[in-house]
Amino acid sequence: MKLLSKVGTVVKMLNTNETNNNDASSVTQGALAGGASGGLKECASCGKRITERFLLKALDLFWHEDCLKCGCCDCRLGEVGSTLYQKANLILCKRDYLRLFGTTGYCAACTKVIPAFEMVMRAKNNVYHLECFACQQCNHRFCVGDRFYLCDNKILCEYDYEERQVFANIAYNPSSLAHLRRQVTLQVLWIRE
Repeated sequence: MKLLSKVGTVVKMLNTNETNNNDASSVTQGALAGGASGGLKECASCGKRITERFLLKALDLFWHEDCLKCGCCDCRLGEVGSTLYQKANLILCKRDYLRLFGTTGYCAACTKVIPAFEMVMRAKNNVYHLECFACQQCNHRFCVGDRFYLCDNKILCEYDYEERQVFANIAYNPSSLAHLRRQVTLQVLWIRE
């Protein structure tokens, strides 16, 4: 499934008609590579000539800085980054594109929907809300650098993982269980004496 129908890049450029010195022209020519040099350009949104010093080029068209806006939230796309999205005759910022057309998923811990624009944590194929990314045994929230383990599709802290391993080892190795019983019995006898 293709997520983006069309992705464009917003390029901020100098209008060559407003620049007089050689340094600005050389920068402008580098920035305007692709046919943007010469003559006044017409804005793709309002249809007026662009006489300001700066103009934007997106989707192979030219725009006033104030005219290239997200079709949903009206943010100025030249200010929010260099990427825009176009779908269903809408020009959108990344956040609105993902909100409207992005795929959502489900949190592996709480099984609730995760909106496409929300920050997430991943462990193998599992996706989690940030607040759900905690040990599913003791609810310990992980900090940067903490070790966690994915065991039976559950996130565990290091302590709970090791505890689970000890009990699993005892269940599969009866001789170790007998050894532990002897140790516990010896400790109980030692405490009573």
